[in-house]
Amino acid sequence: MTIKEKFGNRVKELRQTHNLSQEKLALQIDMDRTYLASIESGKRNVSLENISKIANGFSISLEELFKDM
Repeated sequence: MTIKEKFGNRVKELRQTHNLSQEKLALQIDMDRTYLASIESGKRNVSLENISKIANGFSISLEELFKDM
């Protein structure tokens, strides 16, 4: 499994834990839903800026975002 796939799985897991749809999370973090979907599927090489947006959207640290990857 690639790092992009591992990261995508982690984002999806957190999103589902927070009971958020892709659309709701994307709106919350000012990101296009299709872009978020491509992150979750491991097809997108995510920028540091967008990684930070995702962590902030879940109100967690970057360290927590990458935990258990």
